[in-house]
Amino acid sequence: MQLLTLILKDETKVKSILRELAAEGVSGGTILDVKGMGEEIVDMEDLPMFGVLRGILRDEETPAGKMILFVMKDEQIVEARQAIKRIVNLKEPNSGIMFEIPLTYVSGLSEAE
Repeated sequence: MQLLTLILKDETKVKSILRELAAEGVSGGTILDVKGMGEEIVDMEDLPMFGVLRGILRDEETPAGKMILFVMKDEQIVEARQAIKRIVNLKEPNSGIMFEIPLTYVSGLSEAE
């Protein structure tokens, strides 16, 4: 089993990704709202940051991102990655990141137990 994680900057692509993954037989994902480190540190007064840089970061519109997590069988992982890449070009700056982690134990999925 694998944990496929996609952190996506453009949340408008989430539905297209889910449709594409469902067509590949992937189901049971979890979607979380996320924000980047830059969004969090912009309001930290004790952080030594140039005032101009702080102003630029504060004025930038930073849309909310999404993190999508899927636990899936090993044989599904390649097709799932390809499906996501059909929707999102992860080579574009600030588009997102995708990674997978091997799982040694899974409980709560009917096919995993």
